Amino acid sequence: MRLSDFRGAALGLALVAPLLAGSPAVAAELFSAEQRQAIEAIIRDYLIKNPEVMIDVLEAAKDKLSSEAQATRATALVERRQEIFEDPNAPVAGNPKGDVTLVEFFDYRCPYCKQVAPAIDALLAEDKKLRVVYKEFPVLGADSITAARAALAAQKQGKYEALHRALMGMKGQINEAAIFAAAKSAGIDVERLKRDMETPEIDGFLRANHQLASALDIRGTPGFVIGDEIVPGAVSVDALRQMIAAARSEKEK
Repeated sequence: MRLSDFRGAALGLALVAPLLAGSPAVAAELFSAEQRQAIEAIIRDYLIKNPEVMIDVLEAAKDKLSSEAQATRATALVERRQEIFEDPNAPVAGNPKGDVTLVEFFDYRCPYCKQVAPAIDALLAEDKKLRVVYKEFPVLGADSITAARAALAAQKQGKYEALHRALMGMKGQINEAAIFAAAKSAGIDVERLKRDMETPEIDGFLRANHQLASALDIRGTPGFVIGDEIVPGAVSVDALRQMIAAARSEKEK
């Protein structure tokens, strides 16, 4: 068996490699041990001499996975729209009846979330038609989970936004002691807060947020959803303004 040119080699790889890499039993039925060794040697020699083939294969695989991920995200945006934008358990800031909703998945210990927090505050101050939905998404360890639990439990005392801002503005290490100190400074009954933090309801909120983030392929923080767009990572206030304007324009069509 000889693969004398690029097309022949590529075709040989496409046809034979899956058989060799797939079921050993199938490969054993089609080829003798000597034939398999000869084919493997040809493939190995070809790839050594033509490494660009593997680069092409990897790029094609990357493009395919990217396209599939985009399709999955688009489907999740449609099927889970109510959960994304209208979850009654999710804290809301700004205009509750705003014409555009910005959803943020965040972690209080995430430096990039802290970096973008002033931009969101600025947008809320300047855009009276903006609605922001907060999705607690603690991914940076036990202290992140404690902070998320505390913020969600603070809702029961009408103090979510006060604690949210305090935690987002906190410098240095966020740990249990710092969280409860911030809660006390925000006028929260800390003992009640501790009890509320341990309720199954809070577990359910966090579990739902993690499941939703997974469905949307949001793997880190911050992550934003606005209109039909999912935007990972920290973005500038100008970029957020442009996304809000685009979502508003699309809605008015």
